[in-house]
Amino acid sequence: MTTTVSHAGIWPALLTPLNADLSIDIPKFAKHSKALIDGGCAGVTPFGTTGEGPSFTVAERRAALEGLIAGGVPAERILVSTSCAALPDTLELTRHALSVGATRCLILPPFFLKGVPDQGVIDSYRYVIDGVADARLRVVLYHIPQVSGVRLSHQVISTLRLLYPDTIVGLKDSGCTRADSVAYAEAFMPGMQVWVGNEPDLPTMGARGSLGAVSGIANVMPHLVGRLALAQGDEAAHRDLQRVRAFLDILGGYGMTAAFKAIMAILDGDAGWRRVRPPLVALDDAELARIEAQMAAFALDRQQD
Repeated sequence: MTTTVSHAGIWPALLTPLNADLSIDIPKFAKHSKALIDGGCAGVTPFGTTGEGPSFTVAERRAALEGLIAGGVPAERILVSTSCAALPDTLELTRHALSVGATRCLILPPFFLKGVPDQGVIDSYRYVIDGVADARLRVVLYHIPQVSGVRLSHQVISTLRLLYPDTIVGLKDSGCTRADSVAYAEAFMPGMQVWVGNEPDLPTMGARGSLGAVSGIANVMPHLVGRLALAQGDEAAHRDLQRVRAFLDILGGYGMTAAFKAIMAILDGDAGWRRVRPPLVALDDAELARIEAQMAAFALDRQQD
């Protein structure tokens, strides 16, 4: 099996590298993205939760997207999160994405005010889709209620699919509840793609036809994530599953994004990767030493993992 096939549906949820002043390091951002795509990933997903997306301004995100494309990342291989707390900002970023040829957008429900009814969630997506008014737009709905505080109900998804059958093409379910993910798959596939963000659930979803993922772990282990998405339940798949669980156990001892970035710093020999934007906090020196020892024991192989 070739690398290209095994990564056919893998879209790493990109980490966002920062300069010393905590601005986005666009050249490093593009280099990391290109390396993942050149290694066989279907594309990349900037400015999601792993990428600290809501911590960056509209202007920063516009400039970074343009920088990715100028740096050699094909626009058609970018699934960009355009989610903002203010709907006009989401609309602006979505319009901008289309203007530079990035037609795939990952969009959260409105996420500041809590307890909103389904109709409010539907109206919010309609505001953006109708405002863009571009038949090229392809929207992947983003469900991560433990962060956003808002669930995407089956009624919301059904209504949006009825209104925009050619526009609503997928759901990224990062709720990390397997029963919910399976229920989404059974309700909406094959008419739309359902991806999970919880990598241990990839074999379960793959058995239901979801041969892909928007994955944070794919920043550092895209080969393994690709194999899990196509897992057939054999002994090799079991080993991969145990390995991804062991990696998640390492991450679980720290703040997730800060730990991911520390691991990138270790793997690339580039301390700049450790930087996060507040309110996140980078790993301190003692934590870095501990995670470095854990990763040495884990023995990550970038050619195989």
